[in-house]
Amino acid sequence: MENKVMDAAESAELVKKFVSAPQSQVVKSVSEISIKTPLVLKMLSKDAVHKTEVGGVKIVMEQSYLSSAFNDLVNTAKTHNIVLDGIFVQEFVKGIETIIGIKKDPIFGPMILFGLGGVFTEALKDTSTRRCPITPDDAQEMIDSLKSSKIFYGFRGMKVNIDDLKKSLVSISKLPDKRREIEELDINPFTLTDKKGFAVDVRVVARTK
Repeated sequence: MENKVMDAAESAELVKKFVSAPQSQVVKSVSEISIKTPLVLKMLSKDAVHKTEVGGVKIVMEQSYLSSAFNDLVNTAKTHNIVLDGIFVQEFVKGIETIIGIKKDPIFGPMILFGLGGVFTEALKDTSTRRCPITPDDAQEMIDSLKSSKIFYGFRGMKVNIDDLKKSLVSISKLPDKRREIEELDINPFTLTDKKGFAVDVRVVARTK
């Protein structure tokens, strides 16, 4: 059995059939970019799986910095002998960062994980898991079982669309049945706003044989 790690663009394309994702495109030159700032630019390359470690991600808040950020990525790739397949351009989304994951347990089968994401994932280890697929009630329990659950209910003025979050968790939990080749999925961050949640950074491992 062989597994393939999908790149950011492939992973985003797969996941956006199940949950919302920021507007995105793959480009070869800065002139092809049609999405307005603020943006996130990411290297697309099989040589740069951990993009942040080589400076392969740029956040561009203003249009006037777009060209220099794009060129910085291209030059960084050359410095590290990284062969680029393109630059993944993504609308920048700000909100509460969470993680949604799918992993196949050898005994229980596919499991879904939810918790605080971004820089807090490893530091706090505040997550909950359930066997796939889950119901809206299961999703509510996953949210409420977190030590940090009050963040999702207006803590310090932060607002989250809980109904959309529950729908997203339920939808992702059905992915293993609908796409059986998926061995592993990480959405980190799944960024929550007052309107909906967005799959911002996605990593998918799929079985090829």
